[in-house]
Amino acid sequence: MVDQAKILRGLVEQRQTVTPPSAAEFRRRARTLAVVSGKGGVGKSVIALNLAIAFARLGKSVCLLDACLGLGSIDLLCGLNGYWNLSHVVTGARSLNDVLLKGPEGVKIVCGASGLVDLADCPEMVQRNLILQMEEIERTHDILIIDTSTGIHRAVRQFVTAADQALVVTMPETTAIADAYATVKALSSPDAPPIDLIVNQAESLQQAKLIAGRIQQTSKAFLRTPIALAGHITRDAAVVRSVASRKPFLVESPNCTAAADIQQMAKRLLSTAGSLSTFQSYFDRFWHNQRGKVA
Repeated sequence: MVDQAKILRGLVEQRQTVTPPSAAEFRRRARTLAVVSGKGGVGKSVIALNLAIAFARLGKSVCLLDACLGLGSIDLLCGLNGYWNLSHVVTGARSLNDVLLKGPEGVKIVCGASGLVDLADCPEMVQRNLILQMEEIERTHDILIIDTSTGIHRAVRQFVTAADQALVVTMPETTAIADAYATVKALSSPDAPPIDLIVNQAESLQQAKLIAGRIQQTSKAFLRTPIALAGHITRDAAVVRSVASRKPFLVESPNCTAAADIQQMAKRLLSTAGSLSTFQSYFDRFWHNQRGKVA
């Protein structure tokens, strides 16, 4: 349980004044991509990190939120040590700028974004203060990537449904494919964002297309949900080495096959992105969803 008195004391000590955005600023926000998977071990966080770097290399300003519930690893994957995270912002111990990490290629990283779910126990002043700080991220970046937890529990769905696009990661393994379909099923609703598949550790493009085709056919038949293939990442030893060395494979081995795949995926996602359906911020949508669940 969050200590509300401690939260308020922290906010007073910070003496922060967050100014709401002007009308012009309000009409600028980042495109948001939520990366999710039905099971662990499919490379979801590795893909989220390297995809962020790929976007940055295409000239986009990128922020990556590590929203894995209690098991965030984005900072470790790129050789950083993020002691302070968003939960400390929620308690008032730190400001948002204090917990922002500078990752490879200038990608900004926010650790502990799962701390947003703690806002339900906070005073309204704390809630609005943090939301305004988070909205500032959207106004100053082109792309916001949310690395969610695995599974289909409510907190994960809230992070995903508030995004502009959902990227479901799977791999050539029976249980991973089944869990990917279960994730698509859990996310399918009238207010869900477009859902794309990413097939990781594929032996070839043909194999990735076969796996995507199975999920697409089942989703179309039983869920009436269209699913696209965002791309695939070829099985590559350079990826394994990058995790061990705590350096993203796009940085450590820029000429490897997996690096070419992730860069192609980033270009495809940019080229197929439509116009934003709303200028309402991601965090405002997320918090609206959360309040609806709590109420």
